[in-house]
Amino acid sequence: MSTYKLALAVKAATAVLAFGMASQASAISFKAGDVDASIYGYTRLNMTYDIDENIAGPAQEGHFSKIAGSSATGHFGASANQSRIGIRLKNPDGVKLNVEGDFYSGTFRLRHAYGAYNGILAGQTWSNYTSFVGNTSVLDFQGPAGNAGLQHRQAQVRYTTGKMSFSVEDPKGDLNSGNGMVAKDSSPALTARYESKFDGGAFSVAGLTKQNSHDNGISDDSAIAYAAFAAGKIALGDSVTLQGAVNYTNGANKYLYQSNADDAYLDGTGNLENISGYGGSLGVSFKMNAGSSINAVVGMTKVDWDDALADGLAVGGESETNRNILVNYQWVPIKNVKMGVELSNWYTDRVNGTDDDANRIMFAAQYNF
Repeated sequence: MSTYKLALAVKAATAVLAFGMASQASAISFKAGDVDASIYGYTRLNMTYDIDENIAGPAQEGHFSKIAGSSATGHFGASANQSRIGIRLKNPDGVKLNVEGDFYSGTFRLRHAYGAYNGILAGQTWSNYTSFVGNTSVLDFQGPAGNAGLQHRQAQVRYTTGKMSFSVEDPKGDLNSGNGMVAKDSSPALTARYESKFDGGAFSVAGLTKQNSHDNGISDDSAIAYAAFAAGKIALGDSVTLQGAVNYTNGANKYLYQSNADDAYLDGTGNLENISGYGGSLGVSFKMNAGSSINAVVGMTKVDWDDALADGLAVGGESETNRNILVNYQWVPIKNVKMGVELSNWYTDRVNGTDDDANRIMFAAQYNF
């Protein structure tokens, strides 16, 4: 394969967030006066069979928080809640607008609502502290633990210049409620990200900082939190790609994807103490004929609860390690239609030494427009 074709292949791969992303190429485009407009989206059916306990969410996606060691096994479920629709507009001055939603909760849910012009974006869209270049294509809406950054959408103002982008965002996080904690958001989250492509691959690095705060009207304290990740993808020959990410957080565990951990706690002397964690994911994809592929990925997060436990907080039931493994086969029977089957294992290890896992099978059918 030529380096030009290889670069195009990697560019296409990194543009797709996962199996669930609608194809822009198949959008319905038209003119509305002097405005270029397109309507896009997909309908999506997810069916799952939870071999062990039921850990499915509204779109039949897996959740670590639902792993409880239940002896009730064998659960079937189906949902079309992941289906979505969106509209993009661009006027002659170069102003871009995007509004998109899905039906994840059973009713319409806003995903994106923003405007962008001359490098400045304002509204709600993917957090700047997110990258998809290291993601492996999976069927599960949640995907592997340890993917790069928040993997979610936040209200923000972002400035992009070249390969660098900076943002001021609505902060994401939870503080442990023990010892009379009264949490408040006292600052935005500040992010910076650099993302680039090279022959045969792509990479992204990012950093984030925010302030964790407690104030009960009598006493107060705060602590600076921070996080960083690196993610990348590289082609190994004509049909194989290797991709992954590594993450570290200190007081910003909501940005450690699927760790489900608090950011900080209040110790017995009234001081706010950050909780740290790390994680990552590593996957491989094999492209086959007619748009089909085989994908496998393992993801993991680990949170350090030792100080909170030593300070007497009741954190024994908290997850210390979350790990999942997902393997799927995807195929394209006809243009704009994609289907797949996936087998996954979800495992959690708690602070108190107990651990449980759950196995599940998923089938998905997606029709893009």
